[in-house]
Amino acid sequence: MHKIFLQSGAILGFLSVALGAFGAHAFRAMLELSKRSDTFETAVKYQFYHALALVAIGILLQLPAITAVSAKYYAWAGYAFLFGVLIFSGSLYAICFTGITKFGAIAPIGGLLMLAGWALLLIGGQKS
Repeated sequence: MHKIFLQSGAILGFLSVALGAFGAHAFRAMLELSKRSDTFETAVKYQFYHALALVAIGILLQLPAITAVSAKYYAWAGYAFLFGVLIFSGSLYAICFTGITKFGAIAPIGGLLMLAGWALLLIGGQKS
């Protein structure tokens, strides 16, 4: 299971850097014209922060001293982060590239999943 989080974190981190660079250069004019630069930047930042969190969870799950209970909470945290990023950042990217603001209605679901991931990470740490 640790590989899922390490690989997902690496992919999301890679994409964060790539999208951030494209946002600063290739997409800049389009984002400024649509007044979505801040929205795009928020999506990239949250994606990158949670990519790092996924990598950390992948590493935590490999520690020999981890308990089965902690591992369960860490795994739940990893899935919450992963799906939270896909929903939160994905909906913000969709707004930026399509102009359809209704995608904003699902962003809070992703935000709640990311919050749940941090809470689960805390609980997992307390159970170790």
